[in-house]
Amino acid sequence: MVKILTGLWILLCVVVVADGYVRLAPSDPKVWHKPLKFIENKELAGGVERVIEGSPADLARLDSIIRQTPRTKVLAGSVDDAHLTYVTRSAVFGFPDYTTVELTDGQIRIFGRLRFGRSDLGVNRNRVDGWLSALQTR
Repeated sequence: MVKILTGLWILLCVVVVADGYVRLAPSDPKVWHKPLKFIENKELAGGVERVIEGSPADLARLDSIIRQTPRTKVLAGSVDDAHLTYVTRSAVFGFPDYTTVELTDGQIRIFGRLRFGRSDLGVNRNRVDGWLSALQTR
């Protein structure tokens, strides 16, 4: 019984330390806020790339939609710069996902990706596609 309790305490400590690291790890804009080079839609194991036709007004509306998303904050950039990066954290464990949005040559490019792990199980795809759907219905 003592071994079981000791094992549970060790497991709990590991979970608390891992969660603390995930929640407190710094988000360096130099790492996550970079120009986007892709030119077509793509599905990735840990994210998604999307390209749509867009204008500065569309970018401003998209920014408004994204800022209304729970647990989402701007990491870097602005609508005036036509280049923004957001951090959206998961509800339970606070895992950060990064989304970069850029307006270039009449196109809005969006790159949503995870920070930790190898697969996001479609979370970034669903979030980005939801934002784009809301943009089209406005």
